[in-house]
Amino acid sequence: MAKHSKLPLVLGLPIAAAAGSFALSEYFFKIGMARRTKKPRPSKTLLPYAKEYYHGLKWYKHIHKETWHNFEPATGETMVATYIPNENKTKKTVVIAHGYNGTRETMSGYAKMFYEMGFNILMPDDRGHGESAGKYVSFGWLDQKDYQSWFNKLVDRLGSDCRILLFGVSMGAGIVSMLSGTKLPVQVEAIIADCGYSSVREELGYLLKFRYNLPKYPFEAMVSSINKRRLGYYLNDASTTKQLKKNHLPILIIHGSEDTYVPTYMAYENYRASDSPKQLWIVKGAKHAESFWFKPKEYRQRVSNFLKTYFN
Repeated sequence: MAKHSKLPLVLGLPIAAAAGSFALSEYFFKIGMARRTKKPRPSKTLLPYAKEYYHGLKWYKHIHKETWHNFEPATGETMVATYIPNENKTKKTVVIAHGYNGTRETMSGYAKMFYEMGFNILMPDDRGHGESAGKYVSFGWLDQKDYQSWFNKLVDRLGSDCRILLFGVSMGAGIVSMLSGTKLPVQVEAIIADCGYSSVREELGYLLKFRYNLPKYPFEAMVSSINKRRLGYYLNDASTTKQLKKNHLPILIIHGSEDTYVPTYMAYENYRASDSPKQLWIVKGAKHAESFWFKPKEYRQRVSNFLKTYFN
């Protein structure tokens, strides 16, 4: 009789464990994919560069610019971007993709650099961020359709002979790298990706271990299943390396050697994946999304040299 009385308890242990794992996976999904509502500020890594950051933001606030909207009739969603026409009329435009938890404003320093290089600037708020629609963050996978619409608007504005450069940092690097594997307009000529991940699935698995000391299984699979139900795709679908294998555009990959948020080995994976003309710059001593601030003169020079070779 005693043995039988323990049976429900024994059977209940796996059920409780499964329920706990699912609850934790739902928590990870929400903190990772839920819409970002906080007003962005420089990350702790960038606090030493606050003066430079706010100098770029001041430039953005005062420069002549336009607000563009992209309405999707099928979903009723509207995406928002800032367009900054260069004072020196030009056909070349850089499309700048911001990082996770950021907005187009947080890319002001980069925008200023490219403006001074003679580019028009298009800076979208990505899905689930800033003024753009989206209940969830898609880490680049669903953003691809939005960016294709932005490209069409640029061609309509500047003409079929315009030239487009893609640039992104962190999640933004994931966006522009994933776009490389799609059918892009002929006007898109080159890509610069700074500290991007190799796939959303691999990044989640890394953060589970690095931040929470948890194994990939079963949480990675559960979060992926939740993501499939809510957003329509599995995390492994959002693979930068898979997309880069189809890339034919010149690409410059930048990554900090001390990046512990998106580990540096992912830069090597992305670099190896692409068979196009490519360059890799590992910035010694730089943490996540710090390269631009850590080595500002060399960063500008590396970008300039890449553009002289593959864009200008």
